[in-house]
Amino acid sequence: MRLHTWLLIVVLLCGCGDQVPDLALGTLERDRIALTATAAEVLMELPVAQGTPVTQGTVLARLDDRRQRAVVERSKAEVAQARANLLKLRNGPRPQEIAAARAQVAGAEAELREAEISYTRNKELVARNAVSQADVDQTLASRDAAAARLDAAKENLDELLAGTRKEELAQAEAALAAAQAERDYQQALLADLTIVATRDGILDNLPWNLGERVTIGSPVAVLLAGERPYARVYVPEPHRVQIKEGDVLKVHVDGLDGTLDGTVRWISAEPAFTPFYALNETDRSRLMYLAQVLLPASAADLPNGVPAQVEMP
Repeated sequence: MRLHTWLLIVVLLCGCGDQVPDLALGTLERDRIALTATAAEVLMELPVAQGTPVTQGTVLARLDDRRQRAVVERSKAEVAQARANLLKLRNGPRPQEIAAARAQVAGAEAELREAEISYTRNKELVARNAVSQADVDQTLASRDAAAARLDAAKENLDELLAGTRKEELAQAEAALAAAQAERDYQQALLADLTIVATRDGILDNLPWNLGERVTIGSPVAVLLAGERPYARVYVPEPHRVQIKEGDVLKVHVDGLDGTLDGTVRWISAEPAFTPFYALNETDRSRLMYLAQVLLPASAADLPNGVPAQVEMP
């Protein structure tokens, strides 16, 4: 008998005059854990059959991870590049680079001396009309260009001798940290393509078939967790104030002789049937509060969905 049928019985019982039922009706349940897909990939492997008991960490399904593996390798390369750049900045310039910069300065100085001589000679020759004023202007421009190149060479040498600025080091360290974070994120996405059991339980359902491309957010595997079931029942409103978490109640399970001692592990603060505001006393008595009554360890083998009734205090 399905749960909605039991709810109908509860409503009929509540509708018979003002009598309040002394039983809360429901079914045996376990925690239902849906393990969802984080990427739209093809389902490649289902190593565990439905109905099999599994432990935490058991691989339940594998999605195609080739694309994500490529992304992870690229992120690893970016980390290596950022780490090498940081190491380069920490070590500073090599002696060969400094020697090359000194040579550039010496060469620029020689060019400037030559340009200065040419400019001075042309200034003397233009007075005797041996060269044109255009020749003088050209040698002047060459001298100024040589002076600018010398200044640039000296600045480059000074920069190498001064070493790396602390701001550049901080920037390189931040770039490395960002690359590492991206690598870790992509590795986590790769790990999520292997669906594993997050708790001990029973593999209840595998909604997708091998070869299908799952949708993001859809359940790939469903677990029924917990060593023992609980009775998921609806408590009539008049009994609500007498029940609190931790109370021990008698539970009847269809097919079992006698009763089991169950412990209330949760009861809703809101009624299951709404609206309930501004109802009179008779109408309020028909409200139901959802509760979970945990069964003892001796009930570990009881299946889900079996009708159960909990005696009200």
